[in-house]
Amino acid sequence: MRPALAAEVGNDLSDSEVIRLSLTDPEQFAELFDRHHRRIHHYAARRLGTQAADDIVAETFLIAFRRRHSYDLDQPLARPWLYGIATTLVARHRRAEERYFRALARTGSDPVPEPMADTVVSRVAAQDQERHLAGALAGLSRGDRDVLLLVAWGDLTYQETARALDVPVGTVRSRLHRARRQVRAALGDPTLGEDA
Repeated sequence: MRPALAAEVGNDLSDSEVIRLSLTDPEQFAELFDRHHRRIHHYAARRLGTQAADDIVAETFLIAFRRRHSYDLDQPLARPWLYGIATTLVARHRRAEERYFRALARTGSDPVPEPMADTVVSRVAAQDQERHLAGALAGLSRGDRDVLLLVAWGDLTYQETARALDVPVGTVRSRLHRARRQVRAALGDPTLGEDA
């Protein structure tokens, strides 16, 4: 890598600028991986478990690298694009995901590692609630679950979620509203009658 170009790439550049640089210098794409792989991994791990998440992350960035020529460079943040790719890959693992949520509903054991003190406290306090939540997530339609988890675990805005799933923002809002109502109902939330 040319030293001048390597120094140019960093946190000051938008994701789209990094992708643009990677078109002529493919090594620059590593910056995009460095910026986003942990969040994509955490999202995939929450959906499918840690082992599957490793594969999802690797495949997400491989697909993104191969498709970087078609990336809309007017979009400075690539995170919704990457979450969209990851969500499509998660859909391929949908049966495994549903089995994962059903097992979590039965056992209350979430395989995503947490610090030991946090694990002990949170497991004792919330194990039953996690089972109900996992059962509620397993009962959602794929579209509703994707929207809910991109917003909740992916920390995407409605607009970013719409970009990630290639659906209108109104669809994101209606799916999220429906998913929240179903989850609240499954958890016996007394505010079920209130609007979200």
